[in-house]
Amino acid sequence: MIQFGMPTLIENRTLQENIDLCGRLGLRFIELNMNFPEYQADRLEQTGKLLDAADAAGIFYTIHLDENLNIADFNRLVTDAYLETVRRTVEAAKALLPLRDKYGDMSQPLTVNMHMHHGIFITLPDRKVQMYERDKDRYLEDCCRFRDLCDEWIGGAPVMIAVENTDGFRSYEQEAISLFLESPRFGLTWDIGHSKAVGEKDVPFLRSHEDRLVHFHIHDGTEQPPRNHLALGDGEIDLADRLKLAENRGCRCVLETKTVEALTRSVGWLAERNLL
Repeated sequence: MIQFGMPTLIENRTLQENIDLCGRLGLRFIELNMNFPEYQADRLEQTGKLLDAADAAGIFYTIHLDENLNIADFNRLVTDAYLETVRRTVEAAKALLPLRDKYGDMSQPLTVNMHMHHGIFITLPDRKVQMYERDKDRYLEDCCRFRDLCDEWIGGAPVMIAVENTDGFRSYEQEAISLFLESPRFGLTWDIGHSKAVGEKDVPFLRSHEDRLVHFHIHDGTEQPPRNHLALGDGEIDLADRLKLAENRGCRCVLETKTVEALTRSVGWLAERNLL
C-alpha cells in the first residue's frame, strides 16, 4: 500500500495542529514546508521537539525546501546562503530518520523535496532571454557543485534530494537535472497537478526517467482553465494511473491540497476506493 501524507497547511499555525490533523485523517507523514517561518532551518534543527511530537502521534516527516532556493544565483553570497540552508536541512533530515524507521518504510529514502529556480530573465522587444540559458555553462557548473556537495553532506544516509516539476522544466533545467541524476542521492518528485495545469509538458522528461521517481505530490487539476491543488476527484487527471505508477515505483504520496477541507475530501476519495 502507498504511504500517504499531508503538506504543511496554512490554516494550521502550529506543528501540533498539523500533527493532530494528520492523525485524525489516518495519514502517515507530514511534509514540513520551509516556505513557512515555523519550519526554517533553525526550527528543523530543534529535532528533539520534532521527534517527540511525531513519535507521540505515530507519524514521520519529509521536508520541502524553500521554493526560492537558488543554488546558482550570480550573487555568490546568495548562493552560499542557500547551500548552507540545504546542508543544515540534510543534517536535520538525518536526525529525523528514526521516525521513518519506526513509522514508515525503511526501503524508501527520507526525501528532501526541491524546486528548480528558473533564474531571472531579460525582456527584449521580441522575446524573453533566460539568464541561465545565456550563461548555461556557468549554471551547469554550479549545479554540478551543488550535486557534489549534496553527495558529501548526505554520505551514506538514506536521505534523497527529490526534484519536483512545477510550471514546466526549461531546457537548461533538464540538463541540470540529468547531471543531478548522475548521483544516486538525487531522484524525482512528480507533481501530477502541476504537470496537468501546464498541459503535461513535463511528462516526456519524467517518463524518460521513470526509474528515478521517488516521491509524488498528488492533487487533482485541469488544463483549461489551468488549475491544480484541487481535491481528488475535482479535476481531470487520471488519478488511478498516477497512483498505480506511484505504487509500482514504491513512492510516497503527499496529498498536496491547500486547505483542510480539500485534504479531508481527498482522504475520503481514497478511502472509498480502499486505497488508504
